[in-house]
Parts: sequence; C-alpha cells; structure tokens
Amino acid sequence: MRVVLAEDSVLLREGLVRLLGEAGATVVAAVGDGDSLVEVAIEHRPDIAVVDVRMPPSFTDEGLRAAMRARSAVPGLGVLVLSQYVEESYASDLLAEAGQPGSGGVGYLLKDRISKLDELSDALHRVADGGTVLDPEVVAGLFALRRRNDPLTELTPREREVLALMAEGRTNTAIARSLSVSGGAVEKHISSIFTKLTLPPSNDDHRRVLAVLAWLKA
Repeated sequence: MRVVLAEDSVLLREGLVRLLGEAGATVVAAVGDGDSLVEVAIEHRPDIAVVDVRMPPSFTDEGLRAAMRARSAVPGLGVLVLSQYVEESYASDLLAEAGQPGSGGVGYLLKDRISKLDELSDALHRVADGGTVLDPEVVAGLFALRRRNDPLTELTPREREVLALMAEGRTNTAIARSLSVSGGAVEKHISSIFTKLTLPPSNDDHRRVLAVLAWLKA
C-alpha cells in the first residue's frame, strides 16, 4: 500500500519511514507540516495518510485538521494517527469522518505502544480496507469520559465489551478469541447491539462504525 507521512520531528520522521517500509508500506512522501501533507496527498493519491496530531505552528491539532482536508481532496483516503497522547476528542472526530458513506478507514494508535511490526502492519491493512483501529488505551479513555452520563443503558455488560473491541477495529474472530466465546455468540451480540442502537441493514453506511459513533457521542 502507498502511504504519505506527516511528522514534524526529522529524526522520528526518518525512523517512521523505515518502520513503515518494514511493515509492508511504500512511503511515497514524508513531510513535516499539515499544508505539505495536503499537497502530497493530492499529488500522490495514496491509500493512507499517517499523521501526528500535534504539528507546527501551534502544536495542537494541525495534523488532524490537515488529514481531514486531505480526505476531502482525496475521497477514500485512509488516515492512521500515530500520537504520543490520548486525545479522546480527536478519536471522536476521526470516527465521525469514518461514518460518512464512501470515506476511508481510520486509526488512532499511540506511538509508545507500537511494539511489533506485525501490529503496525495489521493496523495499516485494516485502515486501507476501510476499517477502524483504536488503541485500547484510547478506548479506555473514551469509556471513562462517558461513564458519568451513559444513555446506552439497554446494552448488557457483555455487549459493551463487544462494542469496545469493535471500537478497536477487531474482527468477529478476534473478539471471540478475546472474550473466549464462540463466533456465533459474537454475531448475536453484535446483532443485538445494532437492534438496540436502531441501526438497520444499509448499503450506504458501515453499521460497525455507526455503532461505535453512537457510543462515542452518548
């Protein structure tokens, strides 16, 4: 898969170029600011943009805003955020983008928690395929924020566990393995989640993404 990379630290940028290459990606451009990310995305039309959230000049959310501009210019562009921080609002913004028909996949991983090449490679492939990938620590932070006011009272504790793993981008098989249940049980839980969240089958929307969005917005 073809990737553009935006990271303001020169040393980290060069290291990520090498790491992404070893993970099976071809980095067609590596830049140090948000405006340049948009430019190279339009020029190369890659499969994925890998970005840091905090970039010059203000080091707040320039990377994410640039990634969203790039997605508008290059429909279907996947976005994988690699950050040092758990920024729950940014994860919510990314998933909101992913909920739109025809949009690309999204991911939010913490740099310090990427310990294996196969984990990075798996995340890249899932985002390239239109899926969602969230670091478990990000999911935990999102859960903590919404426990104070949780309208999803109809979901059982097990359904909440399944929904959290869906937020991480896990497949049904991976969810079954994590919870030590059968694949059929996972399918029943997911079907129940869709029913309780009023998400009927649709050819235009990704119900898994919409279910996670409903959870994040609650």
